[in-house]
Amino acid sequence: MTRYGLRARVITLTLAPTLIIGLLLSAFFSYNRYHDLESQVLNAGASIIEPLAIASEQGVMAQSRESVRRLISYAHRKNSKFVRSIAVFDANHELFVTSNFHPNFNSLMLPKDKPIPYLSSSEFHDNTLILRAPILAESQLISDTRQLTSTSKTLGYIAIELDLSSLRLQQYQEVFSAILVLILGLILSGIFAYRLMHDVTRPISHMKNMVDRIRRGHLDVRIEGKMHGELDSLKNGINAMAVSLSEYHVEMQHSIDQATSDLRETLEQLEIQNVELDIAKKRAQEAARVKSEFLANMSHELRTPLNGVIGFTRQMLKTQLSNSQTDYLQTIEKSANNLLNIINDILDFSKLEAGKLALENIPFEFQDSLEEVVALQATSAHEKGLELTLKVDAKVPNGLVGDPMRIQQILTNLVGNSIKFTERGNIDISVELKSQKEDRVELQFMVRDTGIGISERQQAQLFQAFSQADASISRRYGGTGLGLVITQKLVGQMGGEISLTSRLHQGSTFWFTIRLHSTEIPMIDPVDPMIIHNKRLLLVEPNMQAASVLQQNLTNQGVMVTYRSTLPERLEAFDYIILCLPTNEEIPLTTIESWIKHCKSSTSNIIIGTASTQLALSDYLMQTHEVQCLTKPLARKRLMQALVDKQPVNPVLPVLYESTEKRPLTVMAVDDNPANLKLITALLSERVETVVSYSSGQLSVEKAQAQHFDIVLMDIQMPHMDGVTACKLIKETSLNSTTPVIAVTAHAMTGERDRLISEGMDDYLTKPIDEMALQQVLNKWVPPRTLEHDAILDFVTPETTEAHPSSSSSDNTPATPISAAKNVVIDWSEALKQAANKDDLAVDMLQMLIEFIPEVQRLSERILDEGFSDKEEVIHLIHKLHGSCSYSGVPRLKSICATIEKALRSGGAIESIEPELFELQDEMEKVLETSKLYLNKS
Repeated sequence: MTRYGLRARVITLTLAPTLIIGLLLSAFFSYNRYHDLESQVLNAGASIIEPLAIASEQGVMAQSRESVRRLISYAHRKNSKFVRSIAVFDANHELFVTSNFHPNFNSLMLPKDKPIPYLSSSEFHDNTLILRAPILAESQLISDTRQLTSTSKTLGYIAIELDLSSLRLQQYQEVFSAILVLILGLILSGIFAYRLMHDVTRPISHMKNMVDRIRRGHLDVRIEGKMHGELDSLKNGINAMAVSLSEYHVEMQHSIDQATSDLRETLEQLEIQNVELDIAKKRAQEAARVKSEFLANMSHELRTPLNGVIGFTRQMLKTQLSNSQTDYLQTIEKSANNLLNIINDILDFSKLEAGKLALENIPFEFQDSLEEVVALQATSAHEKGLELTLKVDAKVPNGLVGDPMRIQQILTNLVGNSIKFTERGNIDISVELKSQKEDRVELQFMVRDTGIGISERQQAQLFQAFSQADASISRRYGGTGLGLVITQKLVGQMGGEISLTSRLHQGSTFWFTIRLHSTEIPMIDPVDPMIIHNKRLLLVEPNMQAASVLQQNLTNQGVMVTYRSTLPERLEAFDYIILCLPTNEEIPLTTIESWIKHCKSSTSNIIIGTASTQLALSDYLMQTHEVQCLTKPLARKRLMQALVDKQPVNPVLPVLYESTEKRPLTVMAVDDNPANLKLITALLSERVETVVSYSSGQLSVEKAQAQHFDIVLMDIQMPHMDGVTACKLIKETSLNSTTPVIAVTAHAMTGERDRLISEGMDDYLTKPIDEMALQQVLNKWVPPRTLEHDAILDFVTPETTEAHPSSSSSDNTPATPISAAKNVVIDWSEALKQAANKDDLAVDMLQMLIEFIPEVQRLSERILDEGFSDKEEVIHLIHKLHGSCSYSGVPRLKSICATIEKALRSGGAIESIEPELFELQDEMEKVLETSKLYLNKS
């Protein structure tokens, strides 16, 4: 739709050209006529003054004023209509003679300080024109110009003043006439435009109204009246269109009625189908629920007696038995463990199928987690004479946030399959950083083996449930065929993909990618790499791949490595020698001892790398030859610790530690979980003089109104009043408005930290609390006094620092990983670590957990038996149990609690967690039974 109508356009397009053309022509002719009149006056004045200048030559030369006066008076009288005055001036600009009196002869006079020009000149004023012409003696015209010769002489000049009043009047008359002509043209154009509107626009407007009525549904209207030319054709076309639309409308209405009838029948059929589909859906959901309950119940019922079989078998193996009985019992234990793994795989598969397997997001040390998997799988590999290596890209951050247990499960499945289907050669694990954007990293894992390989036809069956590449494989190697399916689904949940490349009889390479978050929490490395920087080391490793990984790890730490595949006959002086024994053959003891003796001629720092199946050999060599023995593959931290242990301390780089004296601070700790609160209080009591603890946010706010605190440690998730609200209220008090409030949370994501700080928190700590992190927070917000204020600072070297028991280089058996060892009920080493290596505190934490478990058992029984439906109460108790597990070394129970809590907080119903509740009951019974050993011992 245009902005203006047809009538306005007709008027505009008719009058606008007339107006524009008229204005242009009037202006052009008026301008020309205006200047023509001025030119006529100028020419008339020139025709008067130039003859007078020539005629006055003799009179001026003779100084005959009378003759000159008669001459100019005659000229004035003859042209008196427009000549006002004529004056003659001599060469000195003095008035010589005039035709009449003039009130101001100075206006006719040229400036006295300038010479008289040789050419005539004119000067316009408002209503007058002054012309001046020189009186020359012996003047000549040269060519067409009026130039004077050198013999010419100026005797004076004549000035004439002309009246321009009549000229102006005539100019105005000309302009007025042009305007009258323009107006007359506009009037005529307007008449023609009106006639055009009457003959064209009015019929068009009438037709527009009729078309609008037709558009609104009045199909019986027609356009009447006589019209001319094309308008008459347009009228006939519109009337014909109205007739066609009327006929089409009748036909369309008939079709609509028929289609409506058909659609009604279709909807009735769809409604019946929807009812049938809804019934089928409910049946499928009920079948899925029954399947999940069946799997959970069967898992619970089967694992309970299986754990009894495994437990009593192990107890029997501790008694005096014959060789046959020992062999039989070991076979029973191995078969029971295999059956337990199959049950766990089936349960994981059912969770994945139902979408109920929740992943954790916790900070963990990446390389340490992978080395735990390698350490667990090393024994199986070494029993078959296989070499197992782990290579991690140096660009991969050491601290990541994710689910370490599931990552280890994926890697364990792939490495276990490679060991199962490989008879000789290597199994190489590599991890590379594929991409990194802000706090998100994408990692690519590769597991290469030299096994039997997989044909292209068999590769299509690998990731199908309950199937393997070859039916004979299940009979020969065992397995459910669920491992790769579970691995594929776990990788998918972590935002990655998995695939493989393989050729029959030439080995396989499985690769997968996952996406994780990096963490700002520092991962403390107990080994100072500067101690071994630029040290010379001889590496003897017959396996090229294992040697390459070791050499890269050592070079990254600044060690100068010399590699040899065999021990050279002549040795130079080295700071260290690492002698790795092959895993695919047995070396005589005498040969090994001769190698050690030969190495001692170069250095006393000798590290022997042995297979995990040669623990007796390791013990013998360490006791007899004063060497260090590490099981292959050599883990990075254990290798670095072994290198540092016998290295003298560098006095130039002391490590600064704060004095162990308590600082005069008053700290408030707030947590609704008694176990968490007790641990925080115990850790703070070693560092500050006064610790005040509360179990709710409301009590902490009331106490903050009456007492000043130097720092506050605040839990986030608490009933009635959460930590963020309590923090804001504490900041509003007069005594603690500037007191730093530290959030204590189990979430370690970067976004969670930013959210808490934006809502008022000053800093944050993650659960479980690390002693070093707690000390750093105290030093950051309440800095210790300097030496000028009598603070006590000790320079303690790494050699005097007490090493963690798990990092001892003499420990040849790999420590059981928390998340990888699925059968570990209580990991006492982890419990000690969380309790700052205090046995009594670890026992107290475990005792508090044991005392709390019956309450959770009663709740789970009410849910399963009575249909208890208070979701908030369930979340509260599971959250408390989860927090207690974090400090008690119960990894499996902690994982189950995390899964249940995450499912409920994400909106899941209580009925959907029934399989997990069966697992929870089963695991709590195991913890109660196993805890008796630790509590009785204490």
